Amino acid sequence: MRIENAPTLTIQQSGQGAGQSVIAEGVWQVHGLSQRGVLKGITRQLAGLKDKGACEWDLSGIESLDHIGAQMFWNTWNKERPKRLKLDPRQEDLFHRIEEASHIKLPRHRTSPFHWVIVLGAGILNFFEHLRSFIGLIGIVIQDLGRFLRRPQTGPWREISANIYHSGFQALGITAMVGFLIGIVLSYLSSQQLRMFGGDAYLVNILGMAVIRELGPLLAAILVAGRSGSSITAQLGVMRVTEELDAMLVMGISHGYRLIMPKVAALAISMPLLVVWTDAMALLGGMVSAKIEMGMSFRYFLQKLPDAVPFVNYTIGLLKGATFGVLIALISCHFGLRIKPNTESLGRGTTTSVVTAITVVILADAVYAIIFSGTGF
Repeated sequence: MRIENAPTLTIQQSGQGAGQSVIAEGVWQVHGLSQRGVLKGITRQLAGLKDKGACEWDLSGIESLDHIGAQMFWNTWNKERPKRLKLDPRQEDLFHRIEEASHIKLPRHRTSPFHWVIVLGAGILNFFEHLRSFIGLIGIVIQDLGRFLRRPQTGPWREISANIYHSGFQALGITAMVGFLIGIVLSYLSSQQLRMFGGDAYLVNILGMAVIRELGPLLAAILVAGRSGSSITAQLGVMRVTEELDAMLVMGISHGYRLIMPKVAALAISMPLLVVWTDAMALLGGMVSAKIEMGMSFRYFLQKLPDAVPFVNYTIGLLKGATFGVLIALISCHFGLRIKPNTESLGRGTTTSVVTAITVVILADAVYAIIFSGTGF
């Protein structure tokens, strides 16, 4: 709908070299300025008058003026009234308020030179608060596990089975693909170096030790942390947002016994199986690459593998898998229970959970490497 008295700006040349005269008329309100093409034309005219301070301004012909229109004039005047200005008495109060507001000086935000100390201290306190809550969660899981072992017939078997399916079985595809590709790449690069020294037979040693002892458990844990860990955190977070956790407490259902402990038990069971699966697919990829690059038969590879990799390394890999599974489940549940009932906290908590789980898994792998540094060689 078009307003009849649209805002207009007429520029006239004053007599006797007195400069230009600017006459404003019409409705200078937001609904008048918002008409198609009006605001663009008015803005262009005002921009051309901004640096011309000798103009005579006549705003008495304006029918109605609001803060939007007045602010446009004020910005054109470089935030001070021109010497020759004609206003309607009703407009005086409006420009007076704008003039007073332009002189208000906002307090300057001062940053202390020791602000980094405050940030560091807050980070340390936040870390120990998370650590205290995490240790408390471990205690709850141990208590619920003892209750489960005392009365297994009333235990959450259905929840454990469902979590094994979602966290373990459904992760077989991605772990198989990544393990197979990593095995191909590792075998290909190792064969290029060993061929230079005539050590083709040692490809089995390098590939077997790297995959079974380190890469298999670590790859499976990182993939599960990104896939299942984020799913656990998001699930608990959504239950917090929809107040399902509060409803469970009102009904007398324990969070630890029905939600946390089944997830921890499921990942502790499924992670070693995923490690074996990832190891097998990585070794299969390595065998395929060795067959293509070096002509090494599958039979020779499988015959050399038990001699190249002592059995204790298989045990270390399975132990790593179980430990990584428990850590991923605990960290995911920890951050999931801390999510606040809003979507922003849900996204931030899920991201933090995945990053923390992967970091802790790598740290735990380093601890295992130090503890078993003299074992399995």
